[in-house]
Amino acid sequence: MELLGITTLALVVSLICLSLFSVWPKTHTKGRLPPGPTPLPIVGNILQLNLKDMPASLSKLAKEYGPIYTLYFGSWPTVVLHGYNVVKEALLDQGDEFLGRGPFPIVEDSQKGHGLLFSSGERWKVLRRFSLMTMKNFGMGKRSLEERVQEEAQCLVEELRQMGAQPFDPTFILACAPCNVICSILFNERFHYKNKTLLTLMDLLNKNFHQVNSVWCQMYNLWPTLMKHIPGKHKEFLRRLGDVKNFILEKVEEHRESLDPANPRDYIDCFLSKIEEEKHNLKSEFDLENLAICGSNLFTAGTETTSITLRFGILLLVKYPEVQAKVHEEIDWVIGHHHAPSMKDKVKMPYTDAVLHEIQRYITLLPSSLPHAVVKDTKFRHYVIPKGTAVFPLLSSILLDHKEFPNPKTFDPGHFLDKNGCFKKTDYFVPFSLGKRSCVGESLARMELFLFFTTILQKFSLKSLEPRDLEIKPVATGLINLPPPYKLCLIPR
Repeated sequence: MELLGITTLALVVSLICLSLFSVWPKTHTKGRLPPGPTPLPIVGNILQLNLKDMPASLSKLAKEYGPIYTLYFGSWPTVVLHGYNVVKEALLDQGDEFLGRGPFPIVEDSQKGHGLLFSSGERWKVLRRFSLMTMKNFGMGKRSLEERVQEEAQCLVEELRQMGAQPFDPTFILACAPCNVICSILFNERFHYKNKTLLTLMDLLNKNFHQVNSVWCQMYNLWPTLMKHIPGKHKEFLRRLGDVKNFILEKVEEHRESLDPANPRDYIDCFLSKIEEEKHNLKSEFDLENLAICGSNLFTAGTETTSITLRFGILLLVKYPEVQAKVHEEIDWVIGHHHAPSMKDKVKMPYTDAVLHEIQRYITLLPSSLPHAVVKDTKFRHYVIPKGTAVFPLLSSILLDHKEFPNPKTFDPGHFLDKNGCFKKTDYFVPFSLGKRSCVGESLARMELFLFFTTILQKFSLKSLEPRDLEIKPVATGLINLPPPYKLCLIPR
């Protein structure tokens, strides 16, 4: 049996090598790419990177090759952009040329270019425009978007109150709140925090966000054609993506039975009405597949990115009780103990605003954003980037810029305060990326973070048995930074 296993492994490795050597000569592109480290056949520059901390590796290479350089992930070239000036020049000044979505096979092979996140060209433009308009105008109906978030914040506080003063892991509770907000937008429904469907969905999302940084997913992204036929954890990732899509499709079918185009209840209703409106347009992007994938994209991104930021933020406030105390003081002064926090309070709360910005800066949730691609042969500075080439705008290089943020690896709300204690804006605050492909849910995320944080801190003090010993270093650093597990106690105020 042992000999059989070794033989099988040798055959698999041989097949991989033969297949990749066969494509290696074909993948070199014409153009004048920026310089970078010399790639090896098959693996490219992977052996020169620390896959456990990719952003740090990319920043280290920038010191040697400058703010724009070329890396090979496997056989495919990727242009890395390091620092605010070069990222701004690409995504803002030449934004139309960098609008494409770079390769991300582990998701692409499931979504096949549909939806919001991994589409390009006219499809992406149409679906993004529709989604932005629908979310912006979601005052339709009886409640504004802010009212929905405020109501969910109160539900969250009541759920947290049931924890008493006992230590607990906040992972799932903090995910339920933003999930319910996006569910309200997508299909006009929210779930009780102990609802089995909700908990199942939270489990799917949590596992996939932990696994996206894994070796299995990284191997799939390097060699998708081969990895499709090899068993492993990447198969579970793909299955969970399918489960989320199927959940959205179930909601779509429920909506189709009760649709009233004159009175849309939510995003799905608006999309279904658009499908009917454009049913005779053979080039229409409004179909059930794009609806299912758009819904999946909004549901996944709208839940996990906000919940991870909440978890990380609360961990930091437990770690630094002096910061928490100042936030409490400002909440008591501006909002009081009985008035529900609202967005109009934000302008009067510069310290709390600075803390929320510093949380997002410090955790650098998406260090390299999702990969972009140039949509045509593009002259950029002294180089020519061939059409379709992947581009990594390294957001961590901006959020951790030592000139803009003294001691960038230190959690310090003072990074966003001037000498008079007023909130200080900066162009270097880019957690939602820059340009036309920046996060479609940015305004909703900002609203949720302010209202959820202030509502929680209005009602509770956050405690840990050993706050100074709490670990705050991410447990995974790759596409997304994830906080370490922790427990906290909530003391009613």
